[in-house]
Amino acid sequence: MTAPIDDVTVATCRKQALAAVQRGDVALAEQAFSRLLEQRPDDVEALQFLASCQLGRGDAGAAIGLLHAAHRIEPDDAAILHQLGTAQIAAGDLRSAEDSLRKGLALAPGMFVARLRLGVLYEQQGRRHDAVTAYLGAINAAQAQGRWLSDDTTAPGVREAVKHATQYVAAGRRELFDAVIEPLRQRYGRAELARVDQCLAIYLHEQPAPLPDPRQRPLFLYFPGVPSQTYYPRERFADHARLEAAVDAIRAELREVLSEAGDPFVPFLGAPSAAAVAARLLDATGPQEAAWDAFFFYRHGVRHDANCARCPNTSALLDGMPLVRVRDHAPETLFSVLRPGTHILPHRGVTNTRLVTHLPLIVPPDCALRVGGETHVWEEGRCVTFDDTFEHEAWNRSAQTRVVLIADSWNPDLSEVERLAVADLVAAIGDFNRSVPEA
Repeated sequence: MTAPIDDVTVATCRKQALAAVQRGDVALAEQAFSRLLEQRPDDVEALQFLASCQLGRGDAGAAIGLLHAAHRIEPDDAAILHQLGTAQIAAGDLRSAEDSLRKGLALAPGMFVARLRLGVLYEQQGRRHDAVTAYLGAINAAQAQGRWLSDDTTAPGVREAVKHATQYVAAGRRELFDAVIEPLRQRYGRAELARVDQCLAIYLHEQPAPLPDPRQRPLFLYFPGVPSQTYYPRERFADHARLEAAVDAIRAELREVLSEAGDPFVPFLGAPSAAAVAARLLDATGPQEAAWDAFFFYRHGVRHDANCARCPNTSALLDGMPLVRVRDHAPETLFSVLRPGTHILPHRGVTNTRLVTHLPLIVPPDCALRVGGETHVWEEGRCVTFDDTFEHEAWNRSAQTRVVLIADSWNPDLSEVERLAVADLVAAIGDFNRSVPEA
């Protein structure tokens, strides 16, 4: 027959234990929690503290037994699973440790120390890619919470581990992306890829970006050694003459889309869940709500077949152009619809390896584009190409809808080999970034 629980004794023991913990008297705290556990064997706080004591003296097996008991009582407690995984690593049971840590992170993705320990585990197993992504996930999660930004924001007990993780990630990413470019180096020679190598070094923060114009700041990838300019001369893009020659056919298909029942357009900035992004990027200059809509032919490199079928002439023209083609990223081609009274606020694009072209189709008065502080007024049927890594904005202050056809193109100052390398590199970076766990 089980002895009755003495709640007074339990409360007294807990009070003594916590007071001892506060004073740093681990031995007295352990004694008090042990007495508490005799009265209440299912006390999770006592089980966890005693497990930490056992682990501290090197008895990982005893710690695991206590933590298994705690986990049975609180199966959805992420902290218990983290502690259990730590003890299992100490015991050399890496498979069980991985399972515990992953379960804990599924419950609490922001546990950056658990992610760090998972990285250690993967490194011990020789799983280099998994270790790199786990370490980077740990760093990202910690820094998102204002931690691991410096020694001052890093707990002393993990400083060396964090430094190791940072170095491991840097070496792992360098190794991965070097391997992507290496076949092209072998085929075309290292000299042909010299600017790509510098581009990669800038991306990896191994060297600063030699930006020649302070107005230009790519959000993602800066390619060095090409002229820095806001708008590009028309003669650099011979294929754009085909778009201009077909402007009437393109505009006719646009008007068909505009007249369709229902709404074939989608918000350019994404679903309604992207309202916060829209609030930062859009402003209303009149009584109507600001709206920037799109009719995509391609988005992030994915063809929108139904839209292409609705506009066969436009689609065929776009498919026949030398658009940027990067798996999961480009091309991006669309009818861009700026509703009356909408101002797209100043922002910057991701890379100067590709440029943006507008073919204006419907342009009411009082509409314009500004790139790097230089204003351009659209002319219907006349293409304009610009580098969107300069701060740029656009507005429609009229009471009518403005529409341009947007297409992307390679920066003409990149060689064919450099374009191949950038396409491979950007796709690999995208693959890697998607493999990093989100907190």
